[in-house]
Amino acid sequence: MAEVLKVKDLCKTYITNKRQNNVLKNINFVIENGEMAAVMGPSGSGKSTLLYSVSGMDRPTAGEVFLYDKKITDLNEKELANVRLNDMGFIFQQMHMLKNLSVIDNILLPAYQSGKSERTRQETDDFCRTLMRKLGISDIAENDITEVSGGQLQRACICRSLMNNPQILFADEPTGALNRSASDDVMHELNKINSEGTTIMLITHDLKVAAKCSRILYLVDGNIKGEYKLGSFNDDKSPDSEKQMRDRERKLNNWLADMGW
Repeated sequence: MAEVLKVKDLCKTYITNKRQNNVLKNINFVIENGEMAAVMGPSGSGKSTLLYSVSGMDRPTAGEVFLYDKKITDLNEKELANVRLNDMGFIFQQMHMLKNLSVIDNILLPAYQSGKSERTRQETDDFCRTLMRKLGISDIAENDITEVSGGQLQRACICRSLMNNPQILFADEPTGALNRSASDDVMHELNKINSEGTTIMLITHDLKVAAKCSRILYLVDGNIKGEYKLGSFNDDKSPDSEKQMRDRERKLNNWLADMGW
């Protein structure tokens, strides 16, 4: 299977008050095409720093990061910005929507900013509305972002992240600001997107979220202490999938306990 993201000997060090803080220490891992991988760990273990470092939002102190065969740690700021815009998608705990734009205009913005020219303006608009329909938010397209629920807004963020057909989707606590029902809905959509071929790397502290992922990396004090493979999950909300989900949660909970969770 193709390697979408390859991380080699990644280190991130901050200097604070003349003291050196080694947040990430010789991190090595691979995210393969079609995976949905979660990074878990206690608070302060370096989870978000890891996501920012491997996605080009922050520069690591040392090490290498490859997106397919492109070594993104060698790129300049303009080249990195183009990679983030055209080859990556991002979902955050805080939605970062522009208040002066409607929901659909927020979703369309990255596509209009992109240098990709495969689609016309009309094709881009049609693609956006197709995504919104798939995620069940067509009826809020023209709403202001203050007129919709948190779950609807996060589904809009998922649409936005997919507008430029990213090679990988990064999600930093994508359900952290949502209640359980909205969290389940958002994860259901992410599972569907993953089943259609989108590779996803997400950060979470939520056992139920991680149990829907195919692989979990456990980070402690800037080191990957272990990994656990759960395999793909068919989130069709049937009694069988609910039973499977309970089994996955139990297995993951036992493993996390062994890791010191």
